Order: sequence, then C-alpha cells, then structure tokens
Amino acid sequence: MTAESVDHRVHWPVPPQDGYTVDDLFTLPDLPPHTELIDGSLVFVSAQRDFHSVVIDLLASELRRTVPRELRVRREMTVVIDRRNGPEPDISIVRAEAVKDPDQTYYKVADVLLAVEVVSPDSEARDRNYKPHKYAAAGIPHYWLVDTAGRDKHPVVQVYERGEATGTYALTGIYHDRVKLSVPFDIDVDLTAIDEF
Repeated sequence: MTAESVDHRVHWPVPPQDGYTVDDLFTLPDLPPHTELIDGSLVFVSAQRDFHSVVIDLLASELRRTVPRELRVRREMTVVIDRRNGPEPDISIVRAEAVKDPDQTYYKVADVLLAVEVVSPDSEARDRNYKPHKYAAAGIPHYWLVDTAGRDKHPVVQVYERGEATGTYALTGIYHDRVKLSVPFDIDVDLTAIDEF
C-alpha cells in the first residue's frame, strides 16, 4: 500500500431521516467523548477549558460534602429525557437508587433533582437558553448556570427553581462568593475556594 492510497478523510455519520435516538447515542461507534443528543441531533463538544474543569471539580467536591445519603453527585453523565434527547449536564444530583451499576452510562430524567451547567464558549447558547427549557419541561426541579465574573474569572452561580404551576424555571438567586441553600438539600459551597484548585 502506498501513501497515496491511504484515505485520511474523516467519515461523519449520516443522520437518519427522523434524527438520532438515545439508542443511537449509546451504540454508534467512535463518537467523541461527551457527545450529547438534542432533538435528534448529535452535538459534539469542543476541548474543555481549564476554568470549566476546575469549576466542575470544585462544585462536585463541595456538593459531596453535604449531599444526603439518599442522593448522589455525578459529573458528565447523560440524562435521558426522551428518545430524542440525551443531554449531559456537567453535574447532576441523582437519587441513590438510580445508581445501579458501575458500568452505567446514563440516568433517567425522573431521577435527577439538580442539573448544573458550566458555561463554555461553544455551549453558551445551549446552557443559557436551550438546556434550561428542556430540563424544566422534563421536570428537573433545580438548575444552576455557572459563568465567570470579572477579570479574575471567579465562578458566579445563578440558581433556578422549577415552578410546578408553570413548569418553567425562575431565578432564585445569584451567588458570587458562597452558595448557601436549603433546597434540594442543605448546600454550602465556598466559590472563593476555586483558588485552591
């Protein structure tokens, strides 16, 4: 075989006429890590920035300190909303009984109490507009949107709670230094600790 005969082109999967399903998301070979399924379309994410990684580590660590025994903190796991939607929140708080197997690759939306998204340049529109709508419509009671503030790039957490009457999220607070809440459980997160990560 000569160098001229080697095909170096990338072969992208051709989507089915009605779009992909959650089954496709879990069975298509060679999908990039953290691929999401939104409205039947596969969404590939770009390389993660340091801020994104460090904030996820900080929040997951702090949430694990106070999470009750009946709940678990999980990072970057698919949440199956329906057959055409499988987004991957950066952090999820799930019911402990939903954790069934170490090889598990997803959780059902009914088992998620909190979804957290840390904004990245490539996910900003999805994290601010699209995902909150999907999560609220699917019944996830709490949503956090985490972004940066100022030149020091410290995290700012916007906390939302789902109204039962409307089925939509309402902003309940914006936190710059410390997130101290009583729902979905007693939470106390020191955002200034990011300097230690």
